[in-house]
Amino acid sequence: MVKRVIGTAGDWVNIDRDGTVYVNDIQLEEPYLAEKALGECNIELPYQVPDGKIFVMGDSRPNSLDSRTTLVGCVSDEQIIGKIVFRVWPLSGFGTVK
Repeated sequence: MVKRVIGTAGDWVNIDRDGTVYVNDIQLEEPYLAEKALGECNIELPYQVPDGKIFVMGDSRPNSLDSRTTLVGCVSDEQIIGKIVFRVWPLSGFGTVK
C-alpha cells in the first residue's frame, strides 16, 4: 500500500464532511488530490494519533482504505518500509515528489 503521512504521534486529525483535512486545527493544503471526500470513516473525529503510530491517507480519498477506518487504523513506525521520492506515472506528473 502507498499512503501519505497525514499525522504523527500526538497530532489531532479532523476531517469535515466535504473531506477537508485539519491537523492540529490547521487545514492541510492538498493540491495533489483530484477529489476531496470523507470516504469510509468509522473513527471518532477529531482523532488523536497514538504514541508510536502514524495516521495515513490515500490520495484517492473516496476509495482509499486507510487510517480513517478501524479496518486499517494507524500504522506503527516499524511498518513504514520506504518513502516515495520520484514518480514516473502518469507522465504529466513525472518528477520528484514532495
